[in-house]
Amino acid sequence: MFLEGLDALDQKIVRLLIENARASYSDIGQKVGISRVAVKTRIQALEQRGIIEEYTTIINPQKISGAMSCYFEIETEPDTLTQVTEILERNEIITQIYRVTGKDKLHVHAVASSNEEMETLIRDVIDSLPGVVSCSCNMILSRIKDIKGLRL
Repeated sequence: MFLEGLDALDQKIVRLLIENARASYSDIGQKVGISRVAVKTRIQALEQRGIIEEYTTIINPQKISGAMSCYFEIETEPDTLTQVTEILERNEIITQIYRVTGKDKLHVHAVASSNEEMETLIRDVIDSLPGVVSCSCNMILSRIKDIKGLRL
């Protein structure tokens, strides 16, 4: 995939970081043929431009005993969309919120430590959201493919 403003060397560096965000500047430099200092400078420039947003540890909730993940499709009245997103943003069980096209206005991902915690989220938060036209919930049974971020 071509990204305007990202040269071939930056693409190689980003690919290596996607494979292993903990790779050292020296290791990356050896693989792309530039110095450690040049790698550091390029990565810092990518961070400053907002192309690289963060480095994080991703936990697979399905590997933790009892944890469960669900996706919600929530359609709201237009005048309550902002209020609904603010309520969802404040909840620590909600991990992702996307505004989407089509019938549903929000695509929401939640990870709970147990069935009971997910039920509490649904009962106390989701069911009481203002202006909801429709809401569906899908429990994630298994992860088949899960790519984080953009693939170059």
